[in-house]
Amino acid sequence: MENRNTMIFDSSDRSEQKTTYDILKAVYDALDEKGYNAIDQMVGYILSGDPSYITGHNNARNLIRHIERDDLVEELLKKYLEK
Repeated sequence: MENRNTMIFDSSDRSEQKTTYDILKAVYDALDEKGYNAIDQMVGYILSGDPSYITGHNNARNLIRHIERDDLVEELLKKYLEK
């Protein structure tokens, strides 16, 4: 017999869900901790799409992959051009 009860989905249960800012900050911090010029490394990643610009330290390489690069550029431009 098929279960006909309505299932409830609670998106607040996703404690691992991070904002773009949270991800960028975590990646920046990981690069900085490893002694890299974090801005240069992140620009290299954004321009090339090559994840080897981002350290694996603190899971930074995996985190940055959660953001599409075009969405990332769009967000950065929006923030930069805000008045």
